[in-house]
Amino acid sequence: MILNVVKLTGSDILSGAPSGRQLYAKLVENLPQEPSAPEPLFLDFNGIQLATASYLREAVIAFRTFVRSRKSNYYPAVANAVSDVVDELVEVVQPRGDVLMVCTLTEDGEILRCRHIGKLDPMQQLTFDLVNRHGETTATKLMDIEKSDVKVTAWNNRLSSLSSLGLISEQSRGRTKTYKPMFAGGAGGS
Repeated sequence: MILNVVKLTGSDILSGAPSGRQLYAKLVENLPQEPSAPEPLFLDFNGIQLATASYLREAVIAFRTFVRSRKSNYYPAVANAVSDVVDELVEVVQPRGDVLMVCTLTEDGEILRCRHIGKLDPMQQLTFDLVNRHGETTATKLMDIEKSDVKVTAWNNRLSSLSSLGLISEQSRGRTKTYKPMFAGGAGGS
């Protein structure tokens, strides 16, 4: 699913917290029906020349937080943002200890590359890397792969926090939760 920010705002310059809250309301209003399986939801910034940190905090971060707090099957990410917009996003997420996926898409919506901005703590980064390397997994599988003293509960907590951030998908299968990479090329960070 792709929501085009230029079409929703009618502008290529996005500034100010009040205007950011207006985009947030439009994003919530345009949120499609809940999918039955995990699916990326791209906020396409193609054509946006500039967006201020206050705008992005009130629009993008607030929307991602709203969607993920509902345990939605949508996983929001920013797509096709120019480097100045990504720099502003870094200014928003870094001090908060937050992380956000940014991706480059083709015109057809195919993912060319993704990375997270912000910084994960070392254990979250390890968990994120393991999920991206091994694909669909569970906390028990990661515990077995790592052969460390870290218990399954700690792995579950790490996986759950990455899902809450929208970096990996989570699905319940009975009493077991499975996790998998949500975005192709989702390694790295800045």
